[in-house]
Amino acid sequence: MAANRLDGGELSGKRSLIRSGTTVDQMVRAIGDRIVTGFLRPGEKLDEASLAARFDVSRTPVREALGRLSAMGLVERRPNRGATVAVVTQEHLASMFESMAELEAICARFSAERMTAGERRALEVEHQASARLVQLAAEEDYEYFNTEFHTRLYRGAHSKHIYELTVMTRSRLAPFRRAQFMLPGRLAKSWQEHDVIVTAIMRGDGAAAGNAAKDHVSIVSEASAVFAAVDPMKSETDSIGVSSYK
Repeated sequence: MAANRLDGGELSGKRSLIRSGTTVDQMVRAIGDRIVTGFLRPGEKLDEASLAARFDVSRTPVREALGRLSAMGLVERRPNRGATVAVVTQEHLASMFESMAELEAICARFSAERMTAGERRALEVEHQASARLVQLAAEEDYEYFNTEFHTRLYRGAHSKHIYELTVMTRSRLAPFRRAQFMLPGRLAKSWQEHDVIVTAIMRGDGAAAGNAAKDHVSIVSEASAVFAAVDPMKSETDSIGVSSYK
């Protein structure tokens, strides 16, 4: 049975669209996820023709998707050499998560101080409802909720500049943040960490909310670190076939 969205609709339909791989956003997600989880290894060549055939698109959106992945640090593009899977070291990943933790702490602190009563109620209601997704072990549905949860914190800070900085940083870490939910027991732990943040925000305790958010992202960093590249010597002559995406 499909899990319900927290607003009463169905999550499964939205998630199936994300998996269908027909838009640039969906290609970025699909390729990025495979890089992070090791299906595509560091140094592996990303062939535009094979990717275009896999996603049933022209090469133009493929190039755009590879461009975005390059901006995220997951793909390297060199003149006359095409695109290859980049090496994402644990040191670089830790540096990005360190920045993310500080930004999320600011957002949570400001949310505790600045959220309206309506924003606080909506945050608490959706958080409590998401416990059902944990019980169902609905990994993909919870991951969608998780993105919405954090976006509420960014918006709740009521600072446009901080919102833009935080969203930009999150986009670069998105594949790694998704990968954490592949680890056993991570859904329940994530919910518990969210609960500490929400409790502090509902009390209007900015310091506690900020500390809880920073701790949460630090734990996510540790959980995601297992997906950082460990084999940077993979030959660049390898190419992707359609079967890599099945």
